[in-house]
Amino acid sequence: MKSRLVAGAVALVAAILGVILVLSYANGADRRAMAGLTPTEVLVVAKAVPEGTPVEELAGSLETRSLPADAVVPAALTSLDGQAGTVTTTALTPGEQLLPDRLASPETLAEPGTVPVPKGLQEVSFQLDPQRAVGGRLAAGDTVGLFLSFDNGAVPSGQGPESTSLALHTVLLTSVQRAPQAETADAATALPAGSLLITVAVTDEQAQKIVFTAEYGSIWLSKEPADATRSATSPVDRKKVYQ
Repeated sequence: MKSRLVAGAVALVAAILGVILVLSYANGADRRAMAGLTPTEVLVVAKAVPEGTPVEELAGSLETRSLPADAVVPAALTSLDGQAGTVTTTALTPGEQLLPDRLASPETLAEPGTVPVPKGLQEVSFQLDPQRAVGGRLAAGDTVGLFLSFDNGAVPSGQGPESTSLALHTVLLTSVQRAPQAETADAATALPAGSLLITVAVTDEQAQKIVFTAEYGSIWLSKEPADATRSATSPVDRKKVYQ
């Protein structure tokens, strides 16, 4: 009889402990589930965004959404703070969370040997011999002055004297392509061979002048940094060249 009472008591205690363990596990599971559902605000793409879009133009294509914590991608951005000056490194599609690796400096998108085109400008290319392009000692990122020359002058009648004008200042070179050159014993003094393909970033009006001159006149470049002295020059012809 006594042994049966002891066995019953043990069974009762075991049952109580089992209930306590089940309740504890259930409460823990509820807490874990609730933690996963904790709302977290992140930036989500609302409208398609093309690659290379400046971060300053992203606001209208993003929205802040509250998502369950376990649905938030690690490192997803909650704001654009600290991202000034960056651009999108790829096209963004609606519904995706904005991640830090989707934004980077514009220079990272440029092909090697090139620089990005400033917003609002367009690129145009023309071919020059090295002596017309500072001996070929130019590289993407340099700024140049463009001298435009015409045999009969840039006058409506086309009957003026030969003339040259420093028509465009501090034009950005976005690319300088040159044909491969054979190595020489003294590369430092070797003259550059072959023509250069010069690409510049300009306005539409400047592009017209460059294309017209490349077709009907000739172009010469100077290496002109932003702090170069700039005088009030006027076109030079035979009457003025010795003055």
